[in-house]
Amino acid sequence: MFDHVKIGVSDYEKSKIFFLNALQPLGVELIDEGTPSYGVEMGSENVSLCLFHTNDKPAPLHLAFVAKTRQQVDEFYNAALRTGAQDNGAPGLRSYSENYYAAFVIAPDGHNIEAVCHAPD
Repeated sequence: MFDHVKIGVSDYEKSKIFFLNALQPLGVELIDEGTPSYGVEMGSENVSLCLFHTNDKPAPLHLAFVAKTRQQVDEFYNAALRTGAQDNGAPGLRSYSENYYAAFVIAPDGHNIEAVCHAPD
């Protein structure tokens, strides 16, 4: 759906570690990194997420990442919690649409990060 998303974060190192670890089960890996003001680019399949340090207060943000399997959703959730994320909805089916299997966590800057699989069980 998108080519890239760039997010300002208050703690660059903490956010970088969080996103790289939490999204690794979804196939995300480090693409490029510069200084904290330049940021880090991570992604997969020509889609990237870029983080950069800022002291500005970011507005609330909800990002949903595609998972190919329900197991990937579970792995995302567990990896995120191990990295220090706050639970915002354990893995499970949601009523949003048929086969909407998702998990939600709160990232270091308070962003709502989701992994969702639309494939049937």
